[in-house]
Amino acid sequence: MSSLAKRAREDKQAQKARDKQQRRLEKRNAPARGEPQIVSAVDIIGDLRAVEDVMLSMQGDVHVQRSAPAIPAKLFVGSLNNSTTSGQLRSHFEPHCPVVEAVVITDRSTGVSRNFGFVTLADRKAAATVINALDDSELDGNRIVVSVAK
Repeated sequence: MSSLAKRAREDKQAQKARDKQQRRLEKRNAPARGEPQIVSAVDIIGDLRAVEDVMLSMQGDVHVQRSAPAIPAKLFVGSLNNSTTSGQLRSHFEPHCPVVEAVVITDRSTGVSRNFGFVTLADRKAAATVINALDDSELDGNRIVVSVAK
């Protein structure tokens, strides 16, 4: 191979490298395609409370509205009487916390109570106090068992 051909090949490779570098710079400096969407933290997380509001609510001086909805909790209720209905179960729990749903489980074929049920509370933060208050309490003549549903 002659030195002239070798030199031409090296010049061609150098020109390719310069062109590639130029394309990279143009791409980096080019304007974005379409308008970028600007999103704020409020759009993603929701309205956040100020630190002062949180501290006051922890001290108990002021009740501050929550920024997130309450998370429900499902409780297992065992040792129910055969005659206990879903309505009676709901009315037994409602004085302690708002109840979303109360169901006594029945046998599919016979329709007879299986002596247990489930109660869904509106707020999981009240679950511990409801369990402490109603576990081993009396409903329709039976001592009921209340625990977190698993």
